[in-house]
Amino acid sequence: MLTAHEFNQRGAAMLPGHLGIVITHIGEGEVRAELPVRHELMAPNGYLHAGSIVTLADTSAGAGCLANLPEGASGFTTIELKSNHLGTVRDGVVLCVARLVHGGRTTQVWDATVTQREGGKTLALFRCTQMVLYPKAGG
Repeated sequence: MLTAHEFNQRGAAMLPGHLGIVITHIGEGEVRAELPVRHELMAPNGYLHAGSIVTLADTSAGAGCLANLPEGASGFTTIELKSNHLGTVRDGVVLCVARLVHGGRTTQVWDATVTQREGGKTLALFRCTQMVLYPKAGG
């Protein structure tokens, strides 16, 4: 199974690393991650950009999917995502816990909850469907 350290290394030069997302735990059916809030992640209104929250949740679900691929699968791609934003922040650290809801051979469904570390306020509820990919026959 892919470790949190390995996932963080893979994403260091890509969007997760650029935003500062750190996967802190990858387990069977669960991923935990955090994102320190900083100026570059804010919307022009001075609050954490919704896209920053969605990227944290999608990255967490993606790490979980990658670590929990069925035998023979070569990867995955996100085919649908939805988020409900319930609050926002201006500073601190944002946490995400993603959990596997459905782990099928062709799709996985992940739910994620994004919260503020200080106080535990729920910022967003997120659901993501991943299509599991397999190598092409003869290729």
